[in-house]
Amino acid sequence: MIDHLGLAVIDIGRSRRFYAAALAPLGYRIIADTKNDAGHSVVLMGVGETVDFVIGDGERPGEGSHVAFRAANRAEVDAFHAAALAAGGRDHGAPGLRPQYGTGYYAAFVLDADGINVEAVFHEERG
Repeated sequence: MIDHLGLAVIDIGRSRRFYAAALAPLGYRIIADTKNDAGHSVVLMGVGETVDFVIGDGERPGEGSHVAFRAANRAEVDAFHAAALAAGGRDHGAPGLRPQYGTGYYAAFVLDADGINVEAVFHEERG
């Protein structure tokens, strides 16, 4: 089980706006804006009060970074994709079934401003 995932971003304000808008359909919200031990900006996000996604500046974003957020149904995947594009993301795979990843794997992909591949996925067999 993953406790949390953190990504380095170039522009914390731009990324904060993007992720707040793109992940809202999945139930995510900003829980806190803070600083790390080195004094760099950090945004803590999650569903409810549990932080499981963090973005921060001060480090170089990693090439090939990918994060997948679990959705409750196809409609959430669709809403994520639309919200992410409206927030400035670039399409990297419209909502649809991806049988190469598994039976009932319904997902959408966008690239954020730093080129990070962000996915929302609904596993239909898990319902």
